[in-house]
Amino acid sequence: MAGDALSTFDPKAFLATVSQGRTISKYAKDSVVFPQAGPADAVFYIQKGTIKIVVESEQGKEAVVAILGPGEFFGEGCLIGQTLRLAAAKAMVASEVMRVDKTEMIRVLHEEPAFGELFTAHLLTRNSRVEADLVDQLFNSSEKRLARTLLMLANFGKEGAPQPITTKISQSHLEARLRAAVKRQTKPTRKSIAR
Repeated sequence: MAGDALSTFDPKAFLATVSQGRTISKYAKDSVVFPQAGPADAVFYIQKGTIKIVVESEQGKEAVVAILGPGEFFGEGCLIGQTLRLAAAKAMVASEVMRVDKTEMIRVLHEEPAFGELFTAHLLTRNSRVEADLVDQLFNSSEKRLARTLLMLANFGKEGAPQPITTKISQSHLEARLRAAVKRQTKPTRKSIAR
């Protein structure tokens, strides 16, 4: 009997249908899916659009932690006991997102191995991306980081054709960022002064 349930469960169908503990919402560009420090009580799955995960400091500085697209989960911190969101989630473009209540997510993870495999693959991919971002931040110049970010935004190297970058970035803004990066790199360091 368990084998029959395993063979008929479709994770993609589960993530596409509204049912107990699952709702689908549409978000306009710049809409907040959940705020930083809001209750962490659900996991989200992007069906259409692009969501950015953003952290804001007490001083008002904002940092983009991740940019996620269709087929990706976010908000999974609630599954490890986080009661409040560490970051906010905002729609970068018009987006459609499924919200899966924490209890429903835990139930399906325990009862449906096919869904568990899909979710585990997501977590491993996200972990790998975070590691690559950390290495990039620690060892690459700001120009290389910018190039990598632009390629990631365009989905370069992913299935299907690269997507145009819809975020408006002016030439003057890019130039200012590069000038600031070069200025930081040319400042004398303790190591160079000691020589």
